[in-house]
Amino acid sequence: MKHRIAAVPLFAALALSGVASADTLLVERVQEENQATLPARGQTMAQVESSYGAPAQKLEAEGGQKRQWPTINRWVYPSFTVYFEKNKVIDAVANKASAEEVGPKPPIR
Repeated sequence: MKHRIAAVPLFAALALSGVASADTLLVERVQEENQATLPARGQTMAQVESSYGAPAQKLEAEGGQKRQWPTINRWVYPSFTVYFEKNKVIDAVANKASAEEVGPKPPIR
C-alpha cells in the first residue's frame, strides 16, 4: 500500500509535465531569435531612439522617491521593452508574441 501512495505524486508530476511542454515559452522564442536585435546595456536614450526609432509608448517613470532608488524609465517597442536608469539602458526584454505564449508575470502594482 505504501508503494501505491508514493507513486501517486510521481504520476501526477509526469502528467503535468506533458501539459507544460505544449506551451510556447517566451524564453525559448527569445533564445531562437537573434539577441543582437535588442538594445545593448549602457546605450543612451538618444542612441536607442537613433537605432530603433521612436518607441510605440513611453511609460511613466517609476522610482526616485529616495536617492538610493533610481528613476526607471520604460520604452515599449512592438517586439521588446527597454528599461533605462536615468538615461542609460539597464535591460531590454522581448515582449510576448501572443496571449498563449507563457512568459513573466506582470509587475505587482
